[in-house]
Amino acid sequence: MRALECHRTLDGGGLTVPVPRLIARLDVKAPNLVKGIHLEGLRVMGDPQAFARRYYEEGADEILYIDIVASLYGRNNILDVVRRTAEDVFVPLTVGGGLRSVDDVRDTLRSGADKIAINTAAVARPALIREVAEAFGSQCVVLSIQTKKVGPDRWEAYTDNGREKTGLDALEWARRGEELGAGELLVTSVDREGTRKGLELDFLRRVTAAVAIPVIAGGGVGGPAHVRDAIVEAGCDAVAVASVLHDGVHAVGAIKSALAASGVLVRMSA
Repeated sequence: MRALECHRTLDGGGLTVPVPRLIARLDVKAPNLVKGIHLEGLRVMGDPQAFARRYYEEGADEILYIDIVASLYGRNNILDVVRRTAEDVFVPLTVGGGLRSVDDVRDTLRSGADKIAINTAAVARPALIREVAEAFGSQCVVLSIQTKKVGPDRWEAYTDNGREKTGLDALEWARRGEELGAGELLVTSVDREGTRKGLELDFLRRVTAAVAIPVIAGGGVGGPAHVRDAIVEAGCDAVAVASVLHDGVHAVGAIKSALAASGVLVRMSA
């Protein structure tokens, strides 16, 4: 059984069983929730706090906020959104975008985040992963890896919201991130993101086989069957869902009910 540091339940025999998580992802270009395709062509959706509250009430296991322009412009404007959200959303909150130092991470955690996601700064200086893990614990460090397929059986890691090549083999970077102290991986397919055509299962299978830490899959969810595939077929521990929630195509509860009906263990709202 692959490691999972949180969100566990007990089965009837008293064994510890990991419960797959459904995470609502909200991309923020302050002060608005936005959504695009391939991380481009952004549409303004509304107030991110209102969407986060709705997803929490519908039963999302976690909320993921990403400031999608913070790294590009070298600043982070999302902390006010995080503070307001933390007042009335009581599931784990992960925040990413523009975090470049231990001090940035400390400020984000103090604003109400439970975990932080780093990508661009970690690629530029991998030691940041270890520094943050040593300061706050691996359980709060999520290494975000944005991938594009660049050849047969090869995916490259990208930064700056899928804009910049890194030259890093994404699978090797995932392994190194674990070695440096990341507690989770957030793997987003730029090729699939916003298309609703399904996740990049081939790469996800390789990642889950290569690391022992939880893997969050993202990019391409069009419905419950895609979430199930990531969990059952690719072995992911969680799936981040965005556009089908924002556009009202599927609700959190409906996705979880469909997963449960297909035999996937989920945490249902009371």
